[in-house]
Amino acid sequence: MSTVVRGIRGATTVERDEQDHVTERVQELVRIVFEKNDLQADDVISILFTATSDISSKYPASAARVLGLDTVPLIGAQELDVDDMLPLCIRLLAHVNTERPRADIQHVFLHNARALRADLAD
Repeated sequence: MSTVVRGIRGATTVERDEQDHVTERVQELVRIVFEKNDLQADDVISILFTATSDISSKYPASAARVLGLDTVPLIGAQELDVDDMLPLCIRLLAHVNTERPRADIQHVFLHNARALRADLAD
């Protein structure tokens, strides 16, 4: 099979907006996305991170950069502030080169973010 570009979704939540805790949760999310999809840094085209407005202590992309993603374009944005949104939530959309068919992509939803996509959460 040839290599194609796929999108991988993921999300996590934090219990509190503290730098170390945000860093821990972002790194956990990125590591699990990589493990479940057999990815290396060279496979990643880019990653978009969003965070809800109640997270301001740490930029999620900077928490991920130290995982060997120093040459991968990473960007962050604030999640839309809508009614009934999941609080203290960080999401990612990774664009990757992979040989996996779309059906074999493993999206990752951790902690309270499992509620966002219960159909995809472990």
